[in-house]
Amino acid sequence: MNILVTDGLSQTAVSQLTEAGFNVLSVKVAQSQLKEYINAKNIEGIITRTTFIENEVITGAPQLKFIAVIGNEQVVSSVAEAEKNGIQFITAPVAATRSVAELVFAHILGGSRFLHHSNRNMPLEGDMNFKDLRNFYSGGIELQGKTIGIIGFGKIGQEIAKIALGFGMKVIATDPNVVGAKLQLKIQDQNVEIGLKTVNLEQVLENSDIISLSVSEQKNPIIGAKEIALMKPNGGIVNISNGNAIDEEALIEALEDAKLKFAGLDTYDNEPTPAIKLLMNERISLTPHIGGLTGTATERSAALIAKEVIAKFHGKSGMDFFK
Repeated sequence: MNILVTDGLSQTAVSQLTEAGFNVLSVKVAQSQLKEYINAKNIEGIITRTTFIENEVITGAPQLKFIAVIGNEQVVSSVAEAEKNGIQFITAPVAATRSVAELVFAHILGGSRFLHHSNRNMPLEGDMNFKDLRNFYSGGIELQGKTIGIIGFGKIGQEIAKIALGFGMKVIATDPNVVGAKLQLKIQDQNVEIGLKTVNLEQVLENSDIISLSVSEQKNPIIGAKEIALMKPNGGIVNISNGNAIDEEALIEALEDAKLKFAGLDTYDNEPTPAIKLLMNERISLTPHIGGLTGTATERSAALIAKEVIAKFHGKSGMDFFK
């Protein structure tokens, strides 16, 4: 089987695939030439990280058996269309769990101490207005003792909870599919188990200083004007899951009215062209959907995807890494 790797794959993963009998072609192909290349080289599998796989590739390469994505699955125009055409979609979301959870706290720490705003103004005014900026950015909040509300308590939500506990935060969570969880924390050489039970959404909104969303794609926003009204004044909210989980207009209004102190966004309702109102709002810490794209997570994801491809297309079984 010929496999096209569009964005580079770790040598370990390439070796695993090669040793299993796959012909791995690591080639950066121009978007406009991708379908022609795949058909000319009889490519039956694609492994991509950032190269966008358009519908014309999905529908125009009948020999294609799988598309594997390292990181963000939104590089595939339609997973449903791929599956409709008999193309298996392979990813490794568990590989990025820690990376995504850590980015949540990058946004939380930045918002709590005005780092996203200070980083804009220090290069412009730091040499002339140092004392004024110092006064302006004083009054941040400490995380210890604060309550974080986690909406979506799957693997990522639980990893967020572990980090929050390390900061000395109180944790409450909601998830219609999870009654509770036993969190395993390793502190130095000691293992600690902490049990948490989920509560309803209203309790999370009313009692949290900071809200973090880690949910799957939604038909309608989970957080809108009604839900924001239930939140504590001067709170913060971070969304690293799906852009449509938050009503962006309601979020902007809450920030402009100072109902919310800050927001952190890694995903947007309209990608890859987020609303300009979001991009220009100084109360929002912004990243371009990089939650799972650390070097470590990418390496881990590549290794898991290689094993999954071998398991599915080389006759081996019992290797389901992605539940």
